[in-house]
Amino acid sequence: MTTNAVNMYIYHVWANKTMLAHVKQLPEEVYEMEVKSVFPTVSTVMAHVYNTDRLWLDVMKGRSIREAMAEIGPVKNETEARNIEEMERLYAELAEEYKAFFQEQQDMDRTITLDNPYAYIRETSYAEIVMHVVSHATYHRGNITAMLRQMGYPSVMTDQGMFWYMGEENSRPRLAAAMG
Repeated sequence: MTTNAVNMYIYHVWANKTMLAHVKQLPEEVYEMEVKSVFPTVSTVMAHVYNTDRLWLDVMKGRSIREAMAEIGPVKNETEARNIEEMERLYAELAEEYKAFFQEQQDMDRTITLDNPYAYIRETSYAEIVMHVVSHATYHRGNITAMLRQMGYPSVMTDQGMFWYMGEENSRPRLAAAMG
């Protein structure tokens, strides 16, 4: 199934891969270097994005937000301690789980009820959740860009426009090609 939300998730996978590949090209210590910013290290940002992506997939698969948060809480520090190669592997595995979910899900407009303990109860669709996952990570890749520049290193473009022009296979994204 390919929808706008699924295409945006394909972009999201590309952007995360692009950012991780870029950071891997920098001196090894950059990934864990402390900086006074929104997050203390690039590794904590990448772990936060991963954990949030994991939480929302769990919610779309039927867990309540409270259950998903309770499960993510204990593994937060463990995820933050992963090195960049381990995070690449975790992201790749999670992308495969999202791919399987998208292939099984025939109705991305299906609504579910969210009972967010930090907000209120509301109805939302799978598509809307996926769009949130993408925009959340886009925001935090911007944090990484600022952190890298603060440390004296360049960042890499991960905006959707760059994704569009990376070649024909990305200008008309296909789930299998982008996530495989």
